[in-house]
Amino acid sequence: MYKDFFGFHEVPFSIVPSSRYLFLSQRHREAMQHLQAGLGQGGGFAMLTGEVGTGKTTVAKAMLAALDDKTASGLILNPTFSSQDLLEAICDEFAIEYPDNASLKQLSQGIYRYLQANEEQGINTLVVIDEAQHLSPDVLEQLRLLTNLETDDRKLLKVLLIGQPELQDKLRTMQLRQLAQRITGRYHLLPLTEGETRQYIEFRLSMAGGETSLFSKGAASVINRASQGIPRLINLIGDKSLQYAYHSGQKEVSKSLAQKASEDILSFQAPGFANGANDHSSEKMAFRWRPIASYIALATIGVALASLIYFKGADVMTALQASQSPSNPSDSHQAQVENTAVQAPSVAAPVAEPKAYSDALLRSVFLRQDKVAAIQELYRVWGYQASVLDGMCESESNSLFICQKRLGTLQQVASTNLPVVMPMYLDGKESFVVLYKLSQTHAELLNGSERFQIPVEALDSLWTGEFYFIWQRALTSTLRLNQQGEAVRLLDEKLSQVLGSRPSGSDVFDQRLQRKVEVFQRWQKMDVDGIAGRNTLQKLELLTQVDAPSLSGKVAGEES
Repeated sequence: MYKDFFGFHEVPFSIVPSSRYLFLSQRHREAMQHLQAGLGQGGGFAMLTGEVGTGKTTVAKAMLAALDDKTASGLILNPTFSSQDLLEAICDEFAIEYPDNASLKQLSQGIYRYLQANEEQGINTLVVIDEAQHLSPDVLEQLRLLTNLETDDRKLLKVLLIGQPELQDKLRTMQLRQLAQRITGRYHLLPLTEGETRQYIEFRLSMAGGETSLFSKGAASVINRASQGIPRLINLIGDKSLQYAYHSGQKEVSKSLAQKASEDILSFQAPGFANGANDHSSEKMAFRWRPIASYIALATIGVALASLIYFKGADVMTALQASQSPSNPSDSHQAQVENTAVQAPSVAAPVAEPKAYSDALLRSVFLRQDKVAAIQELYRVWGYQASVLDGMCESESNSLFICQKRLGTLQQVASTNLPVVMPMYLDGKESFVVLYKLSQTHAELLNGSERFQIPVEALDSLWTGEFYFIWQRALTSTLRLNQQGEAVRLLDEKLSQVLGSRPSGSDVFDQRLQRKVEVFQRWQKMDVDGIAGRNTLQKLELLTQVDAPSLSGKVAGEES
């Protein structure tokens, strides 16, 4: 309708996916890097989450398009499967033959044979499942069982789960804890910023053969606020804006036309979006992912918001108010964490005393945006001077430590009893802090220049659920029946320590040691096979760390 009027050779804001209109923002590229790193380290699962319309499927298709001929991939869309249906869908994607009315066992065996054949040819196998939040816990557990087939250093089947934020909640349940622990790459895709929205609009205009300056700066700003940076909504509002400009004979989309188009489109969306279309104040925008920022800002001017707070807002307000009370004056001074290289991990670097503070809470939490620096600081807590490669936590380059990324709850972090690096998000801004100590009510954080306290409720509300931790490793390869050597002796000693039995002193992996491994695996609710593989060794070593820093202990300034 308006193509000739504006000189387009095609409609620029169609919501029909097209590879020509693939726009990868910085966040989309970061998502690809995180997921590729997670799947490339021998892990079985990676997960990409985001709100509806943020471009999750775009990232997945871009990743699949970038694969080499050494990777066999399959894409499963809109799954509402039973376990039987899922296995059949995977077989269909990879052209694996199976008999009519095949059982789960027959389907699984067919997939296993396919994976083993690919492994022999040096071919990786990847399954991408879109809209994974619709999968039932039983089906997700079936996926986990499929990834049990592995070599000494990697899984034969890699799975990328793509879904809405509800997928994260589903994986936090006890029923799926084993699957959650296997996710080695995770990224939550945030909406576009105002600058990225402008770039997105100009990119699509250019690809359609139009002028990139067709939308005024004010119009792009209105579209960003109204759409909340969600590409699909940007397309709908952009298309409607061009229609209004065409009907009014204007060669430019003005701020007022964009506002009118926003109100029109969002009147058919969920109430939260429709309210945002009529509000020009960013402080009043009820962004689903920004509730904390709005409540904190209003609290500082004394506005009573008890009836308006939703999600975790009430907990955050309570936590922040609690943080205003002064801590022990003796703990109020600030000191720098020593940056002294230590050759042995058993001597931890000194850490500054915690700083008591009041309204500087958020500024302190969001002081550092460098993940590498945060992980290097975590190494210093162990008394080790880490390299940049160590700080990237993307390869097993360190012979003394393993660095891993996980998704979990504060309770799961506390159960490891080890300091961790925690990514924080607020108002589109990301930071990284080291969780140094943790009690029932308060946490002590390190941010590179100071050590400070934060209420647990506030920490949990700002935290993404992702964390990085490091641990010392003494056993580096899989151990099984009839093997011999010093590593077998050490395995027996560690198992005996946690099981409360007496070590044999032998360096031969005999049936007695195999039974110990099986008892340990049963105790840890793992697959019981009597083989001390990667997961078994990791569990065991986490329980037998020597001279490791601990999260437990009294937090400074608290009552005994």
